[in-house]
Amino acid sequence: MTLDQALHILLMYSANDAAMLIAENIGGSVDHFVEMMNEEAQRLGATNTSFANPHGLSDDNHYTSAYDLYLIFNACIQDQRFMDIISMDSYTMNLTGADGTTRTFDVVPTNYYSSGKINAPEGIRVFGGKTGTTDEAGCCVILYSEDLEKNPYISIIMGAEDKSFLYQEMNRLLEAGETTKTE
Repeated sequence: MTLDQALHILLMYSANDAAMLIAENIGGSVDHFVEMMNEEAQRLGATNTSFANPHGLSDDNHYTSAYDLYLIFNACIQDQRFMDIISMDSYTMNLTGADGTTRTFDVVPTNYYSSGKINAPEGIRVFGGKTGTTDEAGCCVILYSEDLEKNPYISIIMGAEDKSFLYQEMNRLLEAGETTKTE
């Protein structure tokens, strides 16, 4: 698997094994990569964040805040490759095994806006984002969107009880931003 392929399935599908693969190959070890993540978070000013693993699964030493997620996501959207990946509605990946057998996988984003399971409010274009769900954190999503005047927004919902409520509340948040701006 290439780094590009691993990034696609990590960002689009939240593949935790891809996060581990990236960590081991970029950091030399998972622990060193997590140190790198924490250093970068601090450099960005994300002072209420502590990473304990590369995938975000629950750990007492793994936490963040909505503002810190904003800081980190805002840095990510400066990279066009990141924007290209989170904006995709699907991705086809070909993997060749050690035995020479090639398998094709279709990756559909877990973000309901990108996958077409839900529509954004009128006047809002959702480019994409990142989801995350654990029993402890609930359903979470962070999005990059623009209104009709191309004003950018980063919107975050954390701790929703289920995905239906998560996207209902995100649409309310996106609508509120549009209403507030025009009044």
